[in-house]
Amino acid sequence: MRALPYNREKAVSYARRWALGRNPAYFNFDGLGGDCTNFVSQCLYAGAGVMNYTRDTGWYYVNLSERAPAWTGVEFLRQFLVSNRSVGPFATEADRAELRPGDVVQLGDLGGRYYHTLIVTEIAPEIRVVAHTFDALDRPLRSYDFAVARNLHILGVRNNQ
Repeated sequence: MRALPYNREKAVSYARRWALGRNPAYFNFDGLGGDCTNFVSQCLYAGAGVMNYTRDTGWYYVNLSERAPAWTGVEFLRQFLVSNRSVGPFATEADRAELRPGDVVQLGDLGGRYYHTLIVTEIAPEIRVVAHTFDALDRPLRSYDFAVARNLHILGVRNNQ
């Protein structure tokens, strides 16, 4: 297994393309708790090019009933990205200064519950993000109302080749 670069440009391009719409290849989770993490997973997949089909702990989407919890769940996505030692993207929690386009930000409340996942599209002059559920295209991160933010810096992608 080897580590490859994460294609940040492809992830950001996909994010901007589908920010205000829905890719018909994926189920829209707006009516089932929100589409934010599903959308960010799609963006990550655009930049990674590989899914991890490990049952229960992987990160994959086949259809509504055949998907990993990490594909659509805020906490599950974070857990997958920071603990993944197998196929797919992997990340580390990072300071805001370490964020780059294509990275992930998760917003939380004072109780430590994280509830929203965003993908970073710009860093300068300020951090801008794209998101679903409350659709946003290059929205300033500072315009969100949140108590805490968790930053996930994508380090690379592993594949089986």
